[in-house]
Amino acid sequence: MKKILLIMAFLSTLFAAKAQELTNINILTVSEFNQQTLNNDVQLIDVRTEKEFNEGAIEGARNMDFLQQESFIKQIEKLDKNRPVYLYCRSGNRSHQAAEQLKNMGFDTVYDLEGGYSLWSAKK
Repeated sequence: MKKILLIMAFLSTLFAAKAQELTNINILTVSEFNQQTLNNDVQLIDVRTEKEFNEGAIEGARNMDFLQQESFIKQIEKLDKNRPVYLYCRSGNRSHQAAEQLKNMGFDTVYDLEGGYSLWSAKK
């Protein structure tokens, strides 16, 4: 039984890594995210609600509420699909969903902040 569980755990890890590689969604630590976005002209998108955004955000981020799908898609369509997009939300869930949506819309490279704004602000 232990062998089966180990094999299943290994395979799920392998498939998850392969899925991330195929979708080209890069998960960045707070340090990596800061290094790549700080003082750089990047497409930095906060996918939280307007209320969350107004309570604090990463400098230079544009707010595009992922939960307002119609508006979100209209705003995303205005971005350059050939330039990297950096996304974050509160904890990483919405931004990961948004990253998958961007990849499905044809964006080349999408970065997602691990742990979201909660972790980012805790490390500041």
